[in-house]
Amino acid sequence: MSAPQTPTSDFSVSSLPAWVEIVRQKVETLRFGVVQIVVHDGKVTQIERTEKTRLGGLGASAE
Repeated sequence: MSAPQTPTSDFSVSSLPAWVEIVRQKVETLRFGVVQIVVHDGKVTQIERTEKTRLGGLGASAE
């Protein structure tokens, strides 16, 4: 019986399109919000990031 082999993959970070890294960075630094990917003719043409700021204690009165 042979030793178990580690699965290999053709997946390589260097083979990913540049927009994937941009999306990853935008998502990693986002606390609350949306990252949208706009596609035209099967190609990513725009990446939009909308960030929301959540305020704590909205029910408390401001004095």
